[in-house]
Amino acid sequence: MALTAKKEALIWKTLNDTRGKIEPAEYKNYIFGVMFYKFLSEKAQTWLDSVLGDETWSYVWGQDPNKAARFMQRNLGYVIQPGDMFSDWKKAINEDKFNIMMISDSLVHFNQGVSQEAKDDFAGIFADMDLTSSRLGANAQTRTATMMDWITLVDKIEFDDKSDVLGDLYEYLIGMFAANSGAKAGEFYTPHQVSDIMARILAAGREDMEQYSIYDPAMGSGSLLLTTGSYMKNAGIRGSIKYYGQDIITTTYNLARMNLMMHGVYFNDINLRNADTLNNDWPDGLVDGVDNPRMFDAVMANPPYSLKWNNKDREDDPRFKFGVAPASKADYAFLLHCLYHLKSDGRMAIVLPHGVLFRGAAEERIRKELLENHNIVAVIGLPEKIFTNTGIPTIIMVLEKNRQTDDVLFIDASKGFEKQKNSNKLRQEDIDKIVETYLSHKDVDKYAHVASMEEIKSNDYNLNIPRYVDTFEPEPEIDIAQVKNELSDIDQQLTQSLQDFQALESQLVKTDPQDEQINNSLQNQEVK
Repeated sequence: MALTAKKEALIWKTLNDTRGKIEPAEYKNYIFGVMFYKFLSEKAQTWLDSVLGDETWSYVWGQDPNKAARFMQRNLGYVIQPGDMFSDWKKAINEDKFNIMMISDSLVHFNQGVSQEAKDDFAGIFADMDLTSSRLGANAQTRTATMMDWITLVDKIEFDDKSDVLGDLYEYLIGMFAANSGAKAGEFYTPHQVSDIMARILAAGREDMEQYSIYDPAMGSGSLLLTTGSYMKNAGIRGSIKYYGQDIITTTYNLARMNLMMHGVYFNDINLRNADTLNNDWPDGLVDGVDNPRMFDAVMANPPYSLKWNNKDREDDPRFKFGVAPASKADYAFLLHCLYHLKSDGRMAIVLPHGVLFRGAAEERIRKELLENHNIVAVIGLPEKIFTNTGIPTIIMVLEKNRQTDDVLFIDASKGFEKQKNSNKLRQEDIDKIVETYLSHKDVDKYAHVASMEEIKSNDYNLNIPRYVDTFEPEPEIDIAQVKNELSDIDQQLTQSLQDFQALESQLVKTDPQDEQINNSLQNQEVK
């Protein structure tokens, strides 16, 4: 059974109450690291229980450590030695024998025991857990006490044996840490509602594909990859879906690797990389000895908006054949990178700021090339304040590589949301309306419009949504006769009020000079 919202909120409150003075952005590295190690330990123990019978892992390891290590590596991609399990940490805490070096030694052993095939998935994945940091305590004793508290805390979180429950909790906590870590730290997270829209559009009509490859060149926590994969019929079947992703930030790269595995994705279906997408094109691969770019069934991205980048000497880069994005704004550089790695029959979706729809110069030339090449399928305007790292309204642009038609669907979904304290949230009804409108590809009054290429050309290739979707609501007509009647009624009421006041005034008894002064003042006001 999935965790309820109440249980998730309770877990978040408990975690937040125990972080002390450590900022959420840093605290998450330790909590997620401990959670992930517990996940790997329990996965290993479950597998060992299924294959060892009456023998213990300690006994098998003692007979031949190298053989035992290879045995676990072939099946899991990693090795956890006897004494290094999460349960061993807990036992040591209960017996008052725990010290922080147990964690340090376990992580060293873990890194040493990763198979060559799984190096890209596991190597250095716990690097963000700095066990020598003074934030944990001034000395080894206090750091040990801090880690003991966190291990005990994570141990109390009941992990269901179903990976989707654990994964959902992990995803929930990622979102909470993003929302509480400030704008810059929130860049690694795409709200699930936005991921869901993109995933449903990307997977529509393709859910039954036996083999499916997906790629996110600015993957953050990997939520777009996971959500897209979840809509495929063969999600969870080893080898059916291949996940590719890249991120320049090492901490975020580690977060994504953990996130995919905690959602039950097999390590040999994960191909993630820690590098600069725009400066170093990836992924590629050898085909008949020749290095070729990889192409994917679906490409999705929520890249940093209007990022500065080095655009010098890019004219010969095959990714940017439609033009080179300006150095001050890499939005179209990310878009063209995504389109380049899309299969001829693939589909892509990317989140971008509204500026890409109407800015001039190099961006206008790229936009014109994309339109004349029939690549742009749809432009979907989203509400403002739905992301943790920016309050600006954004768009989802949907593209394909080889379309026969040249029209563009515009959807103005900017007014469909639920207002929250400091943000806006897309409701399920808002998500459904966007996806259903996209799939129908028809006009919807004051919400969507299918624009022909002639119409777009008449607007000088400007794709600003208000040019195509008229959401103006006219003011109701004023009934002049009714307004005159209302004014007449008001005049009658004023006249009656004045008469009533004068009647009361005539009854006043003047016995004091001060009363006389007050009365004169009232009369003067009446005259005015």
